[in-house]
Amino acid sequence: MRLEGIRALVAGGASGLGEATARELAGRGAIVTIADVNEERGRPLAEELGGAFAKADVTEEDQVAGAVRAAGALRLAVSCAGIGWAERTVKRDGPAALGPFETLVRVNLVGTFNVLRLAAAAMADVEPEADGERGAIVMTASIAAFDGQIGQTAYAASKGGVVSLTLPAARDLARVGIRVCTIAPGLFDTPLLAGLPEEARRALADRIPFPSRLGRPEEYARLACHVAENAMLNGAVLRLDGALRMPPK
Repeated sequence: MRLEGIRALVAGGASGLGEATARELAGRGAIVTIADVNEERGRPLAEELGGAFAKADVTEEDQVAGAVRAAGALRLAVSCAGIGWAERTVKRDGPAALGPFETLVRVNLVGTFNVLRLAAAAMADVEPEADGERGAIVMTASIAAFDGQIGQTAYAASKGGVVSLTLPAARDLARVGIRVCTIAPGLFDTPLLAGLPEEARRALADRIPFPSRLGRPEEYARLACHVAENAMLNGAVLRLDGALRMPPK
């Protein structure tokens, strides 16, 4: 897929990995629609990039459908919207709360599927390219799907669901020429880690074999673009982690 001139949707595109992806796509000539709950950040960014903004909670069907319509003849969708939570299964005062677990699964997994299904339905209606391809969808998991740490039961389960979704979705959509891949980032310098003290950030970076630093959002963005450009990438989960394997805690 050539990125120049295509219409792309980035869910969770107002900050972090999503913002970097929106910038990278726009820099390569794509027309980008940013879907995010954060209108204060998302709308000015979309204007800066010459694209469009759609206020959308990924768990809400009508809002995501509106964002997909706003994108037009969609060829690429990248799902970056997600949240985190840490809590042990059993704490000193009793079992983990059920509500946060349900919320993480709803946002990280159900929201990802919501974007996937609605974006794919729109792509299925566009004219195929010469090789039969109509579009590509990139989802975001985490190495926590494989190396979940103590306190990460909810987060790891939600991201593990995205990993497990990848291959059957790719098989489902093969008949209409739509590819599906997932990127599983390791420790990246995103707003989630920005609030940590510098000493804590350095300690995290030191865990990574090479390069021994936090990942840069633009490195995720470049991989997302490569997935779109490389027609043989389909049904794959790509770890982007500098060979990091997370310890129990």
